[in-house]
Amino acid sequence: MAAAGAVPALPRVCRQAWEPVLARARRAVVFLDAAAAEALHWAGGGAGELLAAGALAVRPLPADELPAGAERAVFVLSGPLRGGAAAAVRAVLSAGGVRHCALLCGEAEGGGPGELEETLRLWMGEGGRAEVLPRGPSLFAPLSAELGLLPALTGLVPPPAYPRPGGPAELGLGALPDALRGAVRGLVAELDALFGAMGLREECFAVGALSRVLAAELAGFAPARNRRRAAANRASVVFVDRTLDLAGAVGHHGDNLAEKILSVLPKLPGHKTDVMVNMVELTALQTPDEACSIIAPGCLAQPNPAAKALWESFMNLKQKEAVMEARRHLVEAASRENLPIKMSMGRVTPEQLSSYIQLFKNNFRALENHCGLLQLVLAAVQTLKHPQISKWDNFLAFERLLLQTIGESEMPSVLNQLLPMIKSYSERMQDDYTCEDFFVLLVYMYSVVGEIKNGEEVDKAEEEVKKALVKAICDEPELSPLLQKTTGCNSALNLTSQKATDAVDNIFKLLRDIARARMHMKQFNSIHNPGSNTHQASYKPLLKQVVEEICNPDRPDSVDIEHTSSGLTDLLKTGFSMFMKVNRPHPGDHPLLIIFMVGGVTVSEVKMVKDLVATRKPSTQVIVLSSALLTPQGAIEQLFAADHPQPDPDV
Repeated sequence: MAAAGAVPALPRVCRQAWEPVLARARRAVVFLDAAAAEALHWAGGGAGELLAAGALAVRPLPADELPAGAERAVFVLSGPLRGGAAAAVRAVLSAGGVRHCALLCGEAEGGGPGELEETLRLWMGEGGRAEVLPRGPSLFAPLSAELGLLPALTGLVPPPAYPRPGGPAELGLGALPDALRGAVRGLVAELDALFGAMGLREECFAVGALSRVLAAELAGFAPARNRRRAAANRASVVFVDRTLDLAGAVGHHGDNLAEKILSVLPKLPGHKTDVMVNMVELTALQTPDEACSIIAPGCLAQPNPAAKALWESFMNLKQKEAVMEARRHLVEAASRENLPIKMSMGRVTPEQLSSYIQLFKNNFRALENHCGLLQLVLAAVQTLKHPQISKWDNFLAFERLLLQTIGESEMPSVLNQLLPMIKSYSERMQDDYTCEDFFVLLVYMYSVVGEIKNGEEVDKAEEEVKKALVKAICDEPELSPLLQKTTGCNSALNLTSQKATDAVDNIFKLLRDIARARMHMKQFNSIHNPGSNTHQASYKPLLKQVVEEICNPDRPDSVDIEHTSSGLTDLLKTGFSMFMKVNRPHPGDHPLLIIFMVGGVTVSEVKMVKDLVATRKPSTQVIVLSSALLTPQGAIEQLFAADHPQPDPDV
């Protein structure tokens, strides 16, 4: 076994994944699927990096057309070469122009590089040369030094319900529907590739049913077992099911600028995480069009070190400190460019930041040197001026009131409190909640309350809320994308009262499943602190409870953080510990802690984990991984708009 060394930084490992592609980009057209493009966007400077390496062009897959005269092609797929991805690659190669191609893709079961190369040559026709690039680290998107996302698996979400009589403890890979089983296997292969690049020898732990399946699959994955024998850097990997605590995903707890930017600004086209920043303020263009599609939008992912540092500040500092940091960076940049900046102390306002940005407007050299920084400050300014921001504070106040009411009253009275606030479109004022806003509040309520006792009073209160929501949905003049997906109607003209009723009934079934999600937990069965005469009721994040347990110096045996054995040695150790003084594996044992949130994580949760570990176990390095970065609206869309294939009770 190799001697333990420093674990390479996550952004550096993510960057390594692109080195084989950059080495073969010269005089080639590079084709990327959406998830690979998003990973490159955060890891390696985007398409500009490929063009700088000599690529003729960068094209999305599926491709509309092949640039004329292009004989070389490089394909980058976030998953294996099959299904739609295989059809898209075949369409390009069958067009007849490409004579040499290289492919970087995920591992396909049963198909080695030789077979894939033969398939590619067959698609190109006689005389074509094909190369399958060895898969290095996974195509993760590193949003910061401690946070990595896997854009290819945003659909990996724990099912909200477990219909099996024995509960989720009995759930296994065979019981999962095909799509979810494929996603689990895909994630295991991606994590194995990432951990191989980091030289890790990990112990696997799980909190929740789908997490248990993932931990077992990774622990027993044959390539991972071989890798662990030679690896030296010890790590604990803890998988946590998102559905155990959805209040953390839809809540507005964090005083965090990055979270607000991601929540209120429109998404960058084709991206799941990054947003569009309106750049008109830096031009001489006068337009009433707020979106202004003439000017290319800015974004948050920036390769420039100063811009990266400011983005980390947005993620890790409180909002007030983050905007002060934005001002400091702008002042320093303006001073370096000899721009006539007047430094002012005191509170930082969006208007003040805008006035500083204006100094760069007509100075092209300064614009070019500090373009990344200006995009991030503009994102902050546009967010702070956004009408949704005042609503954010309203949500926070109402969530605190709900926590207090839940502690003092039963569920029917909590629902009755919500009822008068549900208003139709014609009755709503600017600060009133929309139908989607009520979905957010309902998910928060049901997740915090936990298992609800059935009874006539609860059923009656739910029916009243359902009726009010159906009326509000039917009165919408235009259906939002979320309402279109939940009702199955692409226009308000096609919406009937029955369709709205069915959609709301399905939502309430899902809410009841959400409330039951922790019923099998013994230690982490509550995320609500009811308060006392001296303390207000509060939300107790499940992830915080898990990390506190991991960092507990007494190393207690946690009943809800389950260890998954990876072989005979672990099984023997677990067995002997019943009779002898053998320490069972504990997630706090190793110098690196990796938490994988299955189903998405929020910026506030990443910051909370970092701060907790730094305080309680300062010698431990922590990395948070997930499939998606959630905002309240994004979490609701993931829950209500997506199909949730259920585990098979008969497997």
